[in-house]
Amino acid sequence: METMELHRGRLIDHLQLVVKDLPASRRFYQAVFDTIGIPIAGEGDTYFWADELFVSSADSDAAAGRLTGRHHLAFQARDRATVEAFHTAALASGGTDNGAPGERPYHPGYYAAFALDPDGNNIEVVFHGPASYSADSVKVTF
Repeated sequence: METMELHRGRLIDHLQLVVKDLPASRRFYQAVFDTIGIPIAGEGDTYFWADELFVSSADSDAAAGRLTGRHHLAFQARDRATVEAFHTAALASGGTDNGAPGERPYHPGYYAAFALDPDGNNIEVVFHGPASYSADSVKVTF
């Protein structure tokens, strides 16, 4: 990776998913990321990555030959329309419905949708309600 500038959150530095069908996962995550405004930052024959998420095949150098287990990943949305667009795009790109867009009981204003990716990971996009952000991301330059 030759990136010299990264945008990071506060808790997670990065996550890796090792998948059985990289092209299917690439199609799914490209559709998801397009709806939430996150670009694919890099890719090779055995991997791709976007922001803090690294996705690779089992034969990649980083995978040690093993698939990861089932995970739940939640991505932030700026509005309800983004949640709805995610759900539509995820299902059209090989995902399986795991919860249509709607209010959830976790806290007032929690609006989310869920889809299983091609490996069965539960992917959520959530809008927590109107909020102001101090910055779009944390910029790390090295």
